[in-house]
Amino acid sequence: MTPLTIECRLPADARRPVESKPPACEPGRVPRVARWLALAIRLEARLAAGTLADAATVARDAQVTRARVSQVLNLAFLAPDIQEAVLGLPRVAAGRDPVTLGDLQRIALTLDWAKQRALWTRLRKSKGF
Repeated sequence: MTPLTIECRLPADARRPVESKPPACEPGRVPRVARWLALAIRLEARLAAGTLADAATVARDAQVTRARVSQVLNLAFLAPDIQEAVLGLPRVAAGRDPVTLGDLQRIALTLDWAKQRALWTRLRKSKGF
């Protein structure tokens, strides 16, 4: 068997190691409601997959009340576009978050997505974002 040789030409800059820097992070912190929603999505997926038995187990393991777990899980009832908007809220540089868990609870408990969108629009206008 005859060995084969493969040749290829690379641009000069491809031969040098590339120093990669992580992208700069915006100043501030991720809003609490975005973190709560991310948790709700993860918990709901684990409950659906059966890796978590029920909300009571989640509450017991996290050492919080079942009511708090229910509040968090209710966020999964938000319309997908509202979830996306919440997850994309700008970072909070200082002070209080513009949107609270209570604000989203009032929206999430409305099961009609069209009504949720109207409530979300009203909330955004009232909070100025």
